[in-house]
Amino acid sequence: MADTMKFDLVSPERNLMSAEVTSVQIPGADGDLTAMPNHAPLITTLRPGILKVETTTGTEEFVVTGGFAQIGESLSVLAERALPKGDMDQATYDEIMDEAHHAYKQAKEAEHNEPGPVDEAAKLLADMMALGTHIGLDPKQPSL
Repeated sequence: MADTMKFDLVSPERNLMSAEVTSVQIPGADGDLTAMPNHAPLITTLRPGILKVETTTGTEEFVVTGGFAQIGESLSVLAERALPKGDMDQATYDEIMDEAHHAYKQAKEAEHNEPGPVDEAAKLLADMMALGTHIGLDPKQPSL
């Protein structure tokens, strides 16, 4: 049984990490999960949250805003937006929150309050607010 597995974290801007890892905690859209070597094959979508990567030399954490993870013999995470947790400051968080709020407003206007797209945009906004609170940043309180 292998003690590590190949892991890649990629965002549209760059490749954030490529390493052998012992486990990765993933903020899945249907619930958090931990992938380890020999995990059953799985593809899952991501919700905004903290991706925690355990290597043989320590732990690294990344903020992700969405995307998906593909687990097999290796693990690939393709994030909509990702950055090291230490790089997340209030200004960056405010920018991401503004984008989420804008997406919610657009969905609400375009879909004429159809439950599916509007609810999804509202959930994304709520998840982003929870993420900010979790990492100690001040979430804007949007009016839904």
